[in-house]
Amino acid sequence: SIPPTTTPEALALKRAAAGPQAAVDVGFWGGAIPSSLGHLRELHDAGVFGVKCFLSPSGVDEFPHLSTEQLQQALVELAGFGGLLIVHAEDPAELRAHAVDGRGYDAFVASRPDASETSAIETVIAALRAAPGARAHILHLSSAAALPAIRAAKAEGLPLSVETCPHYLVFDAERIPDGGTAFKCCPPIRSEANRDLLWAALADGTIDFVASDHSPATAALKLAGDGDFGVAWGGISGLQLAFTAVFTEARRRGHTLDEVLGWMSTATAAFAGLDDRGSIRIGARADLVAFAPDRPFTVDAATLRHKNPVTAYDGAALTGVATATWVGGALAQRDGILSDPVVGALVARP
Repeated sequence: SIPPTTTPEALALKRAAAGPQAAVDVGFWGGAIPSSLGHLRELHDAGVFGVKCFLSPSGVDEFPHLSTEQLQQALVELAGFGGLLIVHAEDPAELRAHAVDGRGYDAFVASRPDASETSAIETVIAALRAAPGARAHILHLSSAAALPAIRAAKAEGLPLSVETCPHYLVFDAERIPDGGTAFKCCPPIRSEANRDLLWAALADGTIDFVASDHSPATAALKLAGDGDFGVAWGGISGLQLAFTAVFTEARRRGHTLDEVLGWMSTATAAFAGLDDRGSIRIGARADLVAFAPDRPFTVDAATLRHKNPVTAYDGAALTGVATATWVGGALAQRDGILSDPVVGALVARP
């Protein structure tokens, strides 16, 4: 996360680091922080797919959040050149009212209540109304309580899109143990009833797609505090397992592989403006996966390709394995063994 991608120079540094080791094609998002406002066009012209902001403290001192006024300023600025703002939507006023410490998972969820998301999302919607031509995307929706406002904004015709994440669709608060800081993320994993409503919103199109929100951390950070949710690092490490986890739960609920592909490939490629990807058709890139949908396995964090072998999915029984992957027609991995040399490339906004 350091340096944050808030300047063209930081973007160039990250591209230089990523290029030689990219196993798949990689693009970057920029960041909107108070000091980068007025300079977002520079990042846009450098090829980022959009810029991300937080409405509450990010947990990274180098990436401060925007106030409501600064959010409005960012949207107006981005509207001037067709840029996209992606938003971590939690209201800091709601978070300040609920301090958290200790091992209790219920207490942690209570510290980031539904109101923190609903209030922040309503702020984004109001800001969109006041910034004609602006576009906004809500990241990692956790609270189903925000769905009515999202549906109303979309019915109004506002250019608002929304994603949720695998962990919100797979896990629920009732099954997370006290001290289970591998499950800590912000906003938090909520109740089983809330999860059911997220699935319904995904099925009816209120939620546009599913994205990983992969958040790697060392075991020392993720498990810091001996299970104290006020101390441990927040974020779910699950990139390698995201598709299979969603597919496993989707199939249990009667959804098809085609639906999951829509939520995690076709819709995400379209959102990023990558019209040559996300489907199998003449003229599209041969970005392909051989997938064994009936092959079961139990997650063992120690065997993942994640740099830091700690994940909330450890021990989960999942079904579906990507046995081979091709990137632009070139084999990227087979049976978990990466090709040598790696075949990924850096991509920029079309």
